[in-house]
Amino acid sequence: MPRREVCPIDPLAATPDNANDTTGDAAADKAADSRPVPRLREIARRIGRRYSAGHDRPLGGYLASMTGFGAYTAAWATAVRLRGCPVPDRPQPWDVVLTSVATFRLGRLLSKASVTSPLRAPFTRYVGPQGPAELHEEAEPRNCRDTVGELVTCPFCTSVWVVSTLTASQLLWPRATRTAMGALAALVGADALQLTYGALLSRTTGND
Repeated sequence: MPRREVCPIDPLAATPDNANDTTGDAAADKAADSRPVPRLREIARRIGRRYSAGHDRPLGGYLASMTGFGAYTAAWATAVRLRGCPVPDRPQPWDVVLTSVATFRLGRLLSKASVTSPLRAPFTRYVGPQGPAELHEEAEPRNCRDTVGELVTCPFCTSVWVVSTLTASQLLWPRATRTAMGALAALVGADALQLTYGALLSRTTGND
């Protein structure tokens, strides 16, 4: 009798059982791709690549910063509401001027002053001096520190947080807050006098 050859069975061959498994895996992958969270992440990545145009822009860090600021202001608003503090119909002109001057001085004190550099040190690198008693610093390019570094070295960015704090504080503790803002306004005047005196002294003595 002729010898009958027996073909070896491939365990990965398409049998009814593993064919069903393969179909199930493909369906699971397709279902995973259709989930909202991965799709939103992919859309966000595409938008970030198109916006950045090859540059390194920490959009995720900016989004986290906006989220944190929203939570910060919401906490202040909640405190004002729980205390039942009355909100004026319109701000008084003197309060607007005082808040502007105080925000300017406190914003630069936090973001540029030499004496507050230990607060910025974990997120920045020292570059050099910049103006009287001020420093030029750059954001630390590591993880989320670049976003925080940009925030704490930018007087314009810091002022947004400062003015929100001062506005809420005026509603919660008006007398103490106005006293502190008056001190900051006086400091601005003192700085202007110091710079004016230094300029006049240099002009008189002929020193640059």
